[in-house]
Amino acid sequence: MDWIAILSNASQQLISPTTAAYALAALGLAIHFGYTGLLNFGQAGFMAIGAYGYAISTLSFGFPVWAAVLVGIGASVVFALILGIPTLRLRADYLAIVTIAAAEILRLIFTTNTFEDVTGSASGLQGYKGGFAALNPIPDGTYGFGPFTYNAYDWWIRIVGWTVVILAALFTWLLMRSPWGRVIKGIREDEDAVRALGKNVYSYKMQSLILGGVFGTLAGMIFIMPRAVVPANYQTSLTFFIYAILLLGGAATILGPIVGSMIFWVLLSFFSGFVARGVEAGWFPFMSQVQAGQLTFILVGIGIMLLVVFRPQGIFGNKKELAFVR
Repeated sequence: MDWIAILSNASQQLISPTTAAYALAALGLAIHFGYTGLLNFGQAGFMAIGAYGYAISTLSFGFPVWAAVLVGIGASVVFALILGIPTLRLRADYLAIVTIAAAEILRLIFTTNTFEDVTGSASGLQGYKGGFAALNPIPDGTYGFGPFTYNAYDWWIRIVGWTVVILAALFTWLLMRSPWGRVIKGIREDEDAVRALGKNVYSYKMQSLILGGVFGTLAGMIFIMPRAVVPANYQTSLTFFIYAILLLGGAATILGPIVGSMIFWVLLSFFSGFVARGVEAGWFPFMSQVQAGQLTFILVGIGIMLLVVFRPQGIFGNKKELAFVR
């Protein structure tokens, strides 16, 4: 068992672009669920809009990076309005039903052969990274130390991704300390009381849905920079993973989604490497590599379950937030 290789691969997830993307998406869910009390089960849909909005704008229309980013953000705002207008005046479970269905509809639209020339169908899209790579100020070469050794493009992705995460976290922290943030948290606790104070609860909910959705859209753009855009990546399980990350770190916190994403991906990488090499070494004689992948998620799930049992409010959460989640 090569423990050094397993630990090295796991430690790389601390600053990987995927970890940054999930942290940003979870921060968007923190605005939705943790601070406002909105049950959005379609964050994967917002990520898909960001990914396809950027890729299609670049490949089909030749947009520069800044314009492609604006297209993705604009599409996510429209998507949030479509979801929120008919549901935010109703009970919270209606939003949950609509968002999970809408995200799956989007994925199927991107998968269908009808729009294959634009979306690439099930094969997805690639070849859209040239504009982003051209902005890289880092000279060609390999930099870093130990497991954190990458080429110039890989470092550029990480720098941009984590910079966006830090700026989003700082913006959310300032926003939640503002009068707007206090209204949002009041809606989470008792929206009837907030409405009695003369606040337009529907408008505030819509603003929260849009803001958290934009974070998810930006996360989708970061997510595709080291890989191709493939519709299979945006299944419902993606949203559930983000919720696991959110609850792991703390639902109504700023650092919770970031640290939760790091812990989630480090654990997933560690158990994946451990189980895969255990199968090769004959430690699990009745298990194939496919079954090993399933066991990895089981072990990570057990770890999260133990955390929920012994620290149900999350790493950075408190008892007040736990009462809301329950």
